Amino acid sequence: MAEQDSGGTVKAERDPVTGLLAGSDGRERCWWHGNLEDYRRYHDSEWGWPVDEDRRLFEKVCLEGFQSGLSWLTILRKRDAFRAAFANFEFETVAGFTEADVERCLGDAGIVRHRRKIESTINNAKRALELKAEFGTLAAYFWSFEPKPENRPEKLDFATARTLGKTEESTALSKDLKKRGWSFVGPTTIYAFMQSMGMVNDHLEGCCCRERIEQARADFKRPV
Repeated sequence: MAEQDSGGTVKAERDPVTGLLAGSDGRERCWWHGNLEDYRRYHDSEWGWPVDEDRRLFEKVCLEGFQSGLSWLTILRKRDAFRAAFANFEFETVAGFTEADVERCLGDAGIVRHRRKIESTINNAKRALELKAEFGTLAAYFWSFEPKPENRPEKLDFATARTLGKTEESTALSKDLKKRGWSFVGPTTIYAFMQSMGMVNDHLEGCCCRERIEQARADFKRPV
């Protein structure tokens, strides 16, 4: 079926059964990037690769919160502006933001100007400092919620992938974050975070990235 991006441009068609989309390079990928160059690059080089860098983990959980009610492509195309507005998501710095910074961000047309989400990012930076003090790194905390292999689908075909909006683990992580005072961290938002940061491999069977990411996850040293 043909899909459209946020600007109305018709994207390439995916296979209705496998969910795979052939690229100009002849390789098949998950359908959702629509062969848009920047989105396909994100699919190939970022989405699903395991991450243990605290700054990137904090950035992603905040941007997933900003994405709520929007498309990830919208956020991706504004990511550089978000980084500029939020001190490259160095949470030690963001935790010290004041009301003047909130107003500055509200005046920044390059980002999503949503007061509650801006204030949430500052709040979450403060909570991130608390997590780091308790666990040593954000990575050690977040990766402790990685799903066990037996809780994952045996085969990630298109039909199965479309049922994955939240899981037992994303619900548990969301609940724990909320208990710790984080905001905009619902279970669906957190599952998207887990997908993108490589805590699960949700590239479809047959996607050219799936096996490479399986190997990267096998080689990845889990933070403790």
